[in-house]
Amino acid sequence: MNLGPTELLIILVIIVVLFGAGRIGRLGRELGTAVREFRRGVSEGEKPAEEQKRDLPDPKA
Repeated sequence: MNLGPTELLIILVIIVVLFGAGRIGRLGRELGTAVREFRRGVSEGEKPAEEQKRDLPDPKA
């Protein structure tokens, strides 16, 4: 299924009409934030256990 430039333009126009330009920008920012948080979580999952223990706050009695 190859989409040419004309088909992509039509799809883009339909999306803008349905959601509005402002909402699309907000959705793009939220998607970027979600991807960044996901990558941060993945990189933290790769830390050795000792590094993770150091990052935890000390328990208060």
